[in-house]
Amino acid sequence: MWEEPRVGRLAAWGNALLAGLAAPDDAAAGVVGDDRTHRVVGLPGESGPVGLTLALGRLRALGAVGLRIALPAPGHPLGLSGPPEFNEAALVAGEAALVAGPALGLVPEVETRGPVGDELTEVVWRVMAVRPAPPADVPSLGEAERELAEAMRDATTALSVLDVAGSGPVADAALAAYRARMERGRQLLAPGYPPRALRVLELAGRVAALVEIAGRDGAGAAVSAGEMARRDALLRPVERAARRARVAAYNAYAEELERQRG
Repeated sequence: MWEEPRVGRLAAWGNALLAGLAAPDDAAAGVVGDDRTHRVVGLPGESGPVGLTLALGRLRALGAVGLRIALPAPGHPLGLSGPPEFNEAALVAGEAALVAGPALGLVPEVETRGPVGDELTEVVWRVMAVRPAPPADVPSLGEAERELAEAMRDATTALSVLDVAGSGPVADAALAAYRARMERGRQLLAPGYPPRALRVLELAGRVAALVEIAGRDGAGAAVSAGEMARRDALLRPVERAARRARVAAYNAYAEELERQRG
């Protein structure tokens, strides 16, 4: 089921800290979430790994004014700006954060240990140089919201023919679990984000959950290889639209800041 990306928490709470809307320790706790520890390596001015509180303060001292995220996938460098070394590391991780101000990016390396149900997750954020260029393929909030609604409508119509439109008892139960998790207090965005960003992020999460449900092997009546190939082809643009919407939502703070400065 869809989970909040770690770079999303880093950008959201990092932006709240930079805006003076969250205390350093609160921002660090928001980033860590349910993980055990987060450390940052390669930070300019630091010789070894440091904690998030110190790292966020150091980024602010280096001139950071905002953070954006990237959610790249093979063939789709969403949110990236280069150089190739950073793009490759971000693609392996599936996510990265970019700092507005100093030309730096952060890529998470995640290690999980322990038995199922009692795992301990440790994250190391590796700081790398990035190219100060516009990020690839990032839409505005308005564009992302329209694109997501259109992609979902078109895919739902087509998938209904295959009986895998994300409906039925299994899909309903999975979506109910997703909504319950959200209602238990998970804060998708930190203070300072516009309401529209939260609306787009919630919609992207629900759409991503539907894509996962519909894409499961044996979902609905799509059981033949040909039907599964058709299903996957229909889901691909919806998943892409959901990723673009998530990036637009998390990047809304930095984008608005850029507009104000421009």
